[in-house]
Amino acid sequence: MRVLCAFPEAMSSSNSRPSACLARGALFLSLLLQLSLSSQAGDRRPLPVDRAAGLKEKTLILLDVSTKNPVRTVNENFLSLQLDPSIIHDGWLDFLSSKRLVTLARGLSPAFLRFGGKRTDFLQFQNLRNPGKSRGGPGPDYYLKNYEDDIVRSDVALDKQKGCKIAQHPDIMLELQREKAAQMHLVLLKEQFSNTYSNLILTARSLDKLYNFADCSGLHLIFALNALRRNPNNSWNSSSALSLLKYSASKKYNISWELGNEPNNYRTMHGRAVNGSQLGKDYIQLKSLLQPIRIYSRASLYGPNIGRPRKNVIALLDGFMKVAGSTVDAVTWQHCYIDGRVVKVMDFLKTRLLDTLSDQIRKIQKVVNTYTPGKKIWLEGVVTTSAGGTNNLSDSYAAGFLWLNTLGMLANQGIDVVIRHSFFDHGYNHLVDQNFNPLPDYWLSLLYKRLIGPKVLAVHVAGLQRKPRPGRVIRDKLRIYAHCTNHHNHNYVRGSITLFIINLHRSRKKIKLAGTLRDKLVHQYLLQPYGQEGLKSKSVQLNGQPLVMVDDGTLPELKPRPLRAGRTLVIPPVTMGFYVVKNVNAFACRYR
Repeated sequence: MRVLCAFPEAMSSSNSRPSACLARGALFLSLLLQLSLSSQAGDRRPLPVDRAAGLKEKTLILLDVSTKNPVRTVNENFLSLQLDPSIIHDGWLDFLSSKRLVTLARGLSPAFLRFGGKRTDFLQFQNLRNPGKSRGGPGPDYYLKNYEDDIVRSDVALDKQKGCKIAQHPDIMLELQREKAAQMHLVLLKEQFSNTYSNLILTARSLDKLYNFADCSGLHLIFALNALRRNPNNSWNSSSALSLLKYSASKKYNISWELGNEPNNYRTMHGRAVNGSQLGKDYIQLKSLLQPIRIYSRASLYGPNIGRPRKNVIALLDGFMKVAGSTVDAVTWQHCYIDGRVVKVMDFLKTRLLDTLSDQIRKIQKVVNTYTPGKKIWLEGVVTTSAGGTNNLSDSYAAGFLWLNTLGMLANQGIDVVIRHSFFDHGYNHLVDQNFNPLPDYWLSLLYKRLIGPKVLAVHVAGLQRKPRPGRVIRDKLRIYAHCTNHHNHNYVRGSITLFIINLHRSRKKIKLAGTLRDKLVHQYLLQPYGQEGLKSKSVQLNGQPLVMVDDGTLPELKPRPLRAGRTLVIPPVTMGFYVVKNVNAFACRYR
């Protein structure tokens, strides 16, 4: 700040610069005094400035939540899962009956399980029980393909309630499978980079295993059918799909359906483009196939599962909605945050990256609401990095900031369901690794499922910030979201509220609960990296205790840390956590 004239002592006696200059000087002194007093309020020492954030480190944030009405209500299955058809190729489909995998999947139920991905449109169904035996002899993978037959007498236990086939696989068998999967991973990556994919055969037996896994895990299966089988006039060839529908109906499998995966990429993948109008006609054709089949006459249908909404993709969606907008139960699209070549851990902490999704949501909503106002929108196949992810990054604690912010942002903006790619798969974007160990994003998802209900609440904050924006404060590096606590969690009475907070600052932040949250007991679930790797760690700790599965293969108890009523929340630097505010008696949360 510049002083526009000298103080009186420095002025000449000629009185040539009169009282206007004195007034400006007095005003300057007054401003200095006011700034000095405000900087010392509550703390007598001057508040140090966080240069990276451009804000004061010790700003006390006052936080309140609107408890009268929710601003959004999302699906009970909001956080859902995906399996890629590549598990047929690399052999992991035969291990979906693993007791450990089923236990981990049950932890995230209720949810949808989408069976789809890049290889959806190269998938063909064959109603053969055992193709290896039908060829007249064992092939090179005979032992793997027939492993379940070999262990059924000794290792398969039946869940008395659901009749599920649950297997305890020997370590040597898993080791052989991991070696095979590692070799196949190189083949799959080569296909992905060259955009040349080989056909996959889904047998009736494989479909049985897939459905057994979904049903035993409390997941509702959504099956994506091959849309690239085309007639000469470019209409959809439904012969393989019809065979699959008839078989699954004969088994009374409760399945919802999709057609295709990222149709905007068909020209590069297959050399034949399918426009939005034609794709809409294909969906109407699929609907006509489902209606005569009694069990699927009212089955849900989702699509068109487009990619990132660039100009050509928006044009495809527009054409699809004109023709088949009323045919689908929800409109779906996919999102990938960053290129797989990114290797810096700090890339996962960039606020600009976290916000790329918001603009895409608005583009999708604009097209959908033009043709079918109020139609549900789903984000399917969300991944942090492309090309299978980046080792020690996509599967690390650092990736959790993107994932948790995605959940908060999507619910805040009215997206009904988000499907995570992938629950278990090749690559590094999954929730569970190939040793059947849960990764950081799994524990994050488990906490979300246990604590977060479908009702979204408005957050109000007071403190230094760029401008008031719901769910974002302090230059967007501190992100706060609020929901009604999950009513299925019997540890908390109806009317409780759960906050989840992301602190990307390099300094701790203090939050004082105000209004309806004032002086309430809080349970803290603080998730931090565990071990020497820091943000690159693949292990996490909850309130200081490492999270691992129990020796008997069950999930551990998620124990909170009670905080004294009225205590200021102290959010450590570069962390994320959940905070259940008990006994708020929030009107919006008392009823379903």
